[in-house]
Amino acid sequence: MDKKLKIVFYGTPEFATGVLETLHKSPHEIVGVVTAPDKPAGRGRKIQESHVKQYAVQNNLNVLQPTNLKAQEFLDDLQSLEADLQVVVAFRMLPKAVWSMPSRGTFNLHASLLPQYRGAAPINWAIINQEKVTGVTTFFIDEKIDTGAIIDQESISIEKDENVGSLYSTLMQLGAQLTLKTVNAIAKGDVSTTIQKNAQDLKEAPKLNAKNTTIDFEKSAREVDALVRGLNPYPVAKASLIQDGEQMTVKIFETRIIEKDHHMTAGSIVIDDKRMIVACEDNWVEIIEIQLPNKKRMKIADLLNGYSFAPDARFGKA
Repeated sequence: MDKKLKIVFYGTPEFATGVLETLHKSPHEIVGVVTAPDKPAGRGRKIQESHVKQYAVQNNLNVLQPTNLKAQEFLDDLQSLEADLQVVVAFRMLPKAVWSMPSRGTFNLHASLLPQYRGAAPINWAIINQEKVTGVTTFFIDEKIDTGAIIDQESISIEKDENVGSLYSTLMQLGAQLTLKTVNAIAKGDVSTTIQKNAQDLKEAPKLNAKNTTIDFEKSAREVDALVRGLNPYPVAKASLIQDGEQMTVKIFETRIIEKDHHMTAGSIVIDDKRMIVACEDNWVEIIEIQLPNKKRMKIADLLNGYSFAPDARFGKA
C-alpha cells in the first residue's frame, strides 16, 4: 500500500532546489528543510540566503539552518518533526545521530554513476575527464562519503561540446525524477540495494581549487578545451598571461580546438584577423571568450577592437 511520507530535505545550491520543488509538488509532505546558514557575500557583504532557503521561504516550508549538526537543540528540533525519511542533495556530511534518525532511513542524490566520481564536483570532473556517459545515483547514507548502498541510477550521454552549465541543468531534472522515484519506492517498501564495489579504476571528484582550475597549455588541445568546458560557467578556468615581464591571471570561458600541427612552444599566442589561438602540446585552441583583470567578460573579437596584447605575450604556468 502506498504511503504519504513525511520528509526532511537537506540541500543548499540550485541543483538541490530543483529536487526540492519536485518533492514539494508530490503527494509527500516536506516537514522540514535544512540548509546552510545565511552568510555575507559579494563586495557589499550583503547577507545572502541559499537557493534552497529562498525556495522554501517562498513556499512557506519550515526552514532549519543549524551551524552545528550535532547540537542537541538541532537534534531535538529534528526529532519533533517525526519524519519518516530524509533526503540529501548537495549538502555537507551528516553525523550518524542525524542520518540514522528516521525509520525509513536517509538517502542522498549524487550527480554521478557511483562508485565513480565520489566527491564534491562530479559534474565538472566528468566533463574535464572527457567522459562519454554520466548520470545520477540515489544511495543510503553511511559513515563515509558517497559510499553507501545504491538504491537506483539513471545514465545519460554527455554531448560533444557540453559545458558544466548545460549538464548541470540536465542532471538536475534527471536527479529530481530519480529522487521522486526513489521516495515512492521507499514508500511502497519496494527497495533493493546494491553494495558499492571499490574497483581499481575509480575516478574521484575532488573540490575545485586554484590549482586544478588553472589551464596548463603543455597538455593536449582536447584536455585544455575539456577543462574550459568543465568549468564554464562556474567556477571558470584560469590561465596565467605573461606580457611585458608581468604576469596576470585571466579567466577563459570558451575555447575551440583547431587541429593543426605546429612547432611552437606550448602557450605561444598567435593573433591574426581578430582571432587569438594558443599552442598546446599538440594542435591549438582558439580562445573565444576571455576576461582580463578589472575588465568585463568579452568575446576576443570585441576585445581586440580596443586592446593590444604585447608582442611577447604568452601563456605560462602561474
